[in-house]
Amino acid sequence: MGQYPIKIDEAIEWLASFGGEQDGGVTRTLYSQPWKEAQQALKGWMEEVGLLTNYDSIGNLFGRLPSPHHNAKTILIGSHVDTVKSGGKYDGAYGIIAGVLALKYLKKQFGQPAIHLEVVSFCEEEGSRFPLALWGSGMMTGLYSFNDSVDMKDSEGISFETAMMAAGFGNSEYRVRKDIQTFIELHIEQGPTLEKVEKSIGIVKAIVGQKRYRVTVKGESNHVGTTSMKWRRDALHGAVNMIHDLYESVKEYDEDLVTSVGQLFVEPNVPNVIPNQVQFTVDARHPNESVLDSFCQQFTQMFQEHAKKLDLDIEVEMWHEVHPAQMDSGLNEIIQSICTRSTISSHWMNSGAGHDAQLFAQVCPTTILFVPSQGGISHSPLEYTSPKDLETGLEVLIQLLHQLAY
Repeated sequence: MGQYPIKIDEAIEWLASFGGEQDGGVTRTLYSQPWKEAQQALKGWMEEVGLLTNYDSIGNLFGRLPSPHHNAKTILIGSHVDTVKSGGKYDGAYGIIAGVLALKYLKKQFGQPAIHLEVVSFCEEEGSRFPLALWGSGMMTGLYSFNDSVDMKDSEGISFETAMMAAGFGNSEYRVRKDIQTFIELHIEQGPTLEKVEKSIGIVKAIVGQKRYRVTVKGESNHVGTTSMKWRRDALHGAVNMIHDLYESVKEYDEDLVTSVGQLFVEPNVPNVIPNQVQFTVDARHPNESVLDSFCQQFTQMFQEHAKKLDLDIEVEMWHEVHPAQMDSGLNEIIQSICTRSTISSHWMNSGAGHDAQLFAQVCPTTILFVPSQGGISHSPLEYTSPKDLETGLEVLIQLLHQLAY
């Protein structure tokens, strides 16, 4: 192989070298040095395969295979270049790499498309450096503005604006793209479903909605040995009952509903003192907004009833919300027909994780395709998808773009 990769598995390893860690993971956070090096390397590769490249004012990178019709709309393909700390090689990277290879193949075999084809390497999706996720696609779709990043700092106290300017971006007004006709994202599943059902392609019906809550239960501290059980206002006792019934209540809904308590803090957290305050989080997800709303209303009421019964005070605060995003049924039917025609096994499913596609679904026909993740592992150095599965996803993407743009 020369300076740039030829095969898809080579390209995965090549891109992982920018921000590669000793444990085999990749750390490539927004506007960091490894991030800058990765975007510049991708720009060079895009140009080497014959694409026209440019950055927008926040660092999203584009490689275009132009149509001879200058006023044509654009089909956008891609994913995000950033990672979580010591994350996997495939998350985000695969969608960019597959987009470049697809456009390279289509240009060689069929020449210019009737519709502009463009691959994007979004500058940020993960929210792993600053408390803001989906920055690249959020700005492109007009759902974010520069105001959304004001006063944000990373763990080292560096402001968002300082980091962006140091990387060479943020110097000009952002212009929202109005020419995007369709958005397509190819991504590893990041879960075990495809591997368990033994299918090669996941056709995503919807990206689930998410609601995250911070629940604070307040009681009264006292001596464990001298306070009778009947006189206690034990915040942890209340919280344990709430969490138990939260998990039990999920059984009343369909299997698409998931929830978890991921964080729990106890005060004063002393062995012989009754806890006076417990704070815990609730994360709930479902592809149907009305179902998600119903579940959240139910558990909130149930928490309040538990608190009243044990003479506790409670605060339930929702601090994060993402609405469900339905993928385009017309695009998905085309993908299904491609899989059927090519005898590629497929499975219709929902995405339990958030993706750039969920923002584009609000502004244009959008879909996301999955390929299997070994063991369902992601956001980890152990993240892995076989070269065969990577190639299958690329094959479906090429056929889809050919059908849509030629």
